[in-house]
Amino acid sequence: MTRKEAKPPYVSTTNACKLCKPLGACLAFRGIEGTVPFLHGAQGCATYMRRYIISHFREPMDIASSSLGEKQAIYGGGPNLKQGLKNVMDKYGAKIIGIATTCLTETIGDDVPMILNEFRQEMAKQRGKKKELPLLVSVSTPSYSGTHIEGFHAAVKAVVDQLAINAGFIESINLLPGFLSPVDIRYIKGILEDFALSGIILPDISETLDAPARRDYEKIPVGGTPISDIRVMGGAKSTLEFGRTLFHKDTPGKLIAKRFMVPLHQIGSPIGLRESDRFFAILEELTGRKSPKKYLYERGRLIDAYVDGHKYVFGKKAIVYGEEDLVVGITAFLAEIGIRPVLCASGGQSGRFREAIEEVTASLLPAPPIIHEGMDFYEIAEEAEGCAPDMIIGNSKGYPLARRRQVPLIRVGFPIHDRFGGQRILHIGYRGAQNLLDRIVNALIEKSQEASPVGYSYM
Repeated sequence: MTRKEAKPPYVSTTNACKLCKPLGACLAFRGIEGTVPFLHGAQGCATYMRRYIISHFREPMDIASSSLGEKQAIYGGGPNLKQGLKNVMDKYGAKIIGIATTCLTETIGDDVPMILNEFRQEMAKQRGKKKELPLLVSVSTPSYSGTHIEGFHAAVKAVVDQLAINAGFIESINLLPGFLSPVDIRYIKGILEDFALSGIILPDISETLDAPARRDYEKIPVGGTPISDIRVMGGAKSTLEFGRTLFHKDTPGKLIAKRFMVPLHQIGSPIGLRESDRFFAILEELTGRKSPKKYLYERGRLIDAYVDGHKYVFGKKAIVYGEEDLVVGITAFLAEIGIRPVLCASGGQSGRFREAIEEVTASLLPAPPIIHEGMDFYEIAEEAEGCAPDMIIGNSKGYPLARRRQVPLIRVGFPIHDRFGGQRILHIGYRGAQNLLDRIVNALIEKSQEASPVGYSYM
């Protein structure tokens, strides 16, 4: 008789270093023109996600729900989904309804594409040609299969898969930035304009999740990637996709390349000097233009700031956590300014996190950092005991750890609940690196001042 291998004991997650998959899908859908995110699941899922999103972006965020209960968990949620879609059509006038599944509907086995086909047929009989249906885009996003970032990318891929066509060659590039802040997206738009380069950015949350004050409430905020642009992405002259941990995955950029033969350039998120240099080098290649002088000046000022700030940061140790590609980018930036990342952690499990960290830190660090994926904050706190960090870099969920360690928390990424302006933190490009450097140096100076018996005011 063969002895059975003992299974490792189950260990529960304590304060996850990630958020749920359909939340990321809702964020991606919010960056598309005229779209209402719709969760096929229990009402509580939509409520929880709205709370997280609103407290970070300080913007209203409507998320529709099929509001399933015990009955639907047994008999299926199709009727609720169809009724919910009718309600959204009547009350919002959406151009697109982005339907993301939740743990409940995936577990009970609802066939959402089939239900949507039935809905289209039923509505065609009821309405005839009197009123055109909104586009219905569905994506499978059970939380037990990934993180909010994986949900984000899955939604973008679903939009491309279900809407993009080859409408002939267009003088534009596709830019798939991943999950960046609204101000990051606005900065990218400015860069493309300065290169005289037309770009289709998908998704575009620059206005929909950081909107100006308006007199009247808008059910669907103005902005987002135009549907007409998404339709013609198959005719673009090139696609640029950010994210080192995505290189081996079946991404939206690879889908466009395979289906429409559009050349694909994949690079890391342009955080820090070297990764930003790669971004600008590709733009120079695509346009045949040199980088505008303003960006050469930004780069020069950044290098000058690296020199000026070196005495404050060199040799300091940092713990970095959050979304995988954000951690990779921040780690690359820290390594080039002389800060030693001692622990790089993420709740994601792409399988390429370690490789990506090692790529961006090769030859820059005296020893590689501790690298862990699939971690929660309980595990991060355990690892921190032996790291003696001088700072912690990540979202607001790490504040209890920073408080216990009595070290500064430099807030980046999502979610940022305990500070104001999280949606306006610039991470990318030379200007973003400058912003991060200033915040880190000032946090270290403030820590030294607070610990000083004299509280000096001049340095």
